[in-house]
Amino acid sequence: MDLRNQRRLASEILGCGENRVWIDPTRMEDVAEAITRNDVRRLINDKAIKAKQKKGVSRSRARYIQGQRRKGKRRGHGSRKGGKGARTPQKRAWIGTIRPVRSQLREYRDQGKIDSATYRRLYRRAKGGMYRSKARLKAQLISEGLLKEK
Repeated sequence: MDLRNQRRLASEILGCGENRVWIDPTRMEDVAEAITRNDVRRLINDKAIKAKQKKGVSRSRARYIQGQRRKGKRRGHGSRKGGKGARTPQKRAWIGTIRPVRSQLREYRDQGKIDSATYRRLYRRAKGGMYRSKARLKAQLISEGLLKEK
């Protein structure tokens, strides 16, 4: 029994590919008699012809891996693609360094721990990359005797 024409018509009506058209094996004779689009539409309404569901890709593995990454796993050297500057651009890293240092300097100036001239000098040093963290800044100020240790 050749149902190629019916399958083709059904795929156009259902808006899917011919491979996704399902024909009820018990109603093959009815389908074979359907030669017009209206006949095929009637069979679709009678549920003798249906579109199979699209096959999807399961997200369960992806969700599991995402959960592991949230815990900090699967991030070792073997999992990395791209250089250090690709994962965290140099500019972002610099912003992460300089903002806390500058805010610490402002804090010291506002609290009166350093005067404005010293603040400007230290600010320029910070811009030049002299202090890699707030802790380094504090250690430097203590060693220079500009800040009292508490």
